[in-house]
Amino acid sequence: MHSFMVVCTFTAGTDMAEVMTVVAEEQAKVAELKAAGRVGALYLSTLERGTVFLEIFADDADAARETVVSLPMAKWWSLDIYPINLPVQR
Repeated sequence: MHSFMVVCTFTAGTDMAEVMTVVAEEQAKVAELKAAGRVGALYLSTLERGTVFLEIFADDADAARETVVSLPMAKWWSLDIYPINLPVQR
């Protein structure tokens, strides 16, 4: 398994009232994925930047994307997926 940071940005024109209707479903799915070892940290900057940051554990970037798009809110997001590397030890 590899670590990925996925930056999920709400697309312009997203109706946040509609987003709020799936919050409970989103939380349940995140809990399920955390229990399965597929999601680590989750950080929100939704008020300021309309962005969610997800730490995803997957075999490759395609599998990381599959994990994220399984979330109810993913239909409103554009995704940037970054592999996470450990710092070089000197």
